[in-house]
Amino acid sequence: MSKIIKLKKGYDIKLVGEAQQQIVAAPMPKTFAIQPQEFRHTKFKVVVEVGTEVKAGSPLLFDKAHPELQITSPVSGEVVEVRRGEKRVLEAIVILADGKTEYIDFGAANPNNLSADEIKIKLLASGAWALLRQRPYNVLANPDELPKSIFISGFDTAPLAPAVDFAIAGEAAAFQAGIDAIKKMTGVSIHLNLHNSKSKSEVLTQAKGVTINKIEGLHPAGNVGVQIHHLDAIKKGDRVWHIHPCDVVIMGRLFLTGKLDMTRVVAATGSEFEKPQYFKTTVGAQLSSVLNGNLKPGKVRIITGNVLTGTRSSVEGFLGFYDQQITAIPEGDDLEFLGWLVPSYPRPDISKSFLSGWFKNRSYKANTNMHGEERAFVVTGQYEQVLPMDILPTFLLKSIIYQDIEEMEELGIYEIAEEDMALCEFVCTSKIPVQKIIREGLDLMYQEEQ
Repeated sequence: MSKIIKLKKGYDIKLVGEAQQQIVAAPMPKTFAIQPQEFRHTKFKVVVEVGTEVKAGSPLLFDKAHPELQITSPVSGEVVEVRRGEKRVLEAIVILADGKTEYIDFGAANPNNLSADEIKIKLLASGAWALLRQRPYNVLANPDELPKSIFISGFDTAPLAPAVDFAIAGEAAAFQAGIDAIKKMTGVSIHLNLHNSKSKSEVLTQAKGVTINKIEGLHPAGNVGVQIHHLDAIKKGDRVWHIHPCDVVIMGRLFLTGKLDMTRVVAATGSEFEKPQYFKTTVGAQLSSVLNGNLKPGKVRIITGNVLTGTRSSVEGFLGFYDQQITAIPEGDDLEFLGWLVPSYPRPDISKSFLSGWFKNRSYKANTNMHGEERAFVVTGQYEQVLPMDILPTFLLKSIIYQDIEEMEELGIYEIAEEDMALCEFVCTSKIPVQKIIREGLDLMYQEEQ
């Protein structure tokens, strides 16, 4: 049964540099990479070496705990580097693309005509299974378990987030095929959550086999963690899967064409892009194909993802496996005279300490400056203003810091991922690294469960 959820808490960070709704075909990058550290708590075995020729869909890695779960190449070409860091930690498998993208044929098939096992085998063999993630812990979905439900957030409220409706326009057949495959394989409820007033796409609103819920509110209303909390809360031992609409489309293409086509529409956003716009590229693409010639001069912070939860990168970096957005903002490494003690340039401010805090609809050119440093953990009630979940964030963070497992469980650790409390870090007077603490808590709980 569909529901309407209206959230009162949250905060929208309005920044300059929203992508114009036009899609540009990005130049074909020379190199692509799969970065295994994106898949938390998964120990991989590399099955290629430098010089190996691969096609799109060829296995690069497999999970040691589940050998049938593979990460495959997004393009065809030659493996030119198996990059390792300190203690031989696997950082990236770099592929020199051949420019023509030859695909392995996994066989086109209507998922409604396949058994659950046949769908599962196709997803695992092609590498499309990795598009499914699991809460708690925000890790790869376990192929040996079934979730109690599956969530798809049809909108994104993060700063400068791409419009999901626009990114999947014209992909109705692929989206429905992806839904059909997930539904046939699991047999559980699929919650497709749309913004109550802004979601207009027929690709989403006309989808079949899902429960469509309407959600209204400020960021983080678009986060699946917040949506799960209000629609199907996670308790100890529960498993809930989630997947992005653009990844449902990729999964659907696999069944419609038999090919793992990892192309997606990504938004280049932020004040430091000459032309913030959408572009079509492939998972793992080197960022130079988008950034070269489109960045303003000066010191720029390049982020794969949004400014709250994204990963710092560079022109030589690569688009992440789940990234739908690239952000470029000023570096902000210059010193400010007297810091926050004097009137300063306009910037997002929830506390109304600056005049800019009184203008809700204005967009700002913000940089990476923290405007302060980490200090004593002061209880201000700010977290509770921006977190639309029925938990006690301050007490949860403290229980993680002193590693009280039972208290962490009681305070809702299973319902949280870093992105859900990213706004708490933004508004924090004490400059506490909230997301880092949450991840440490989740990692501790994961280890306790194993």
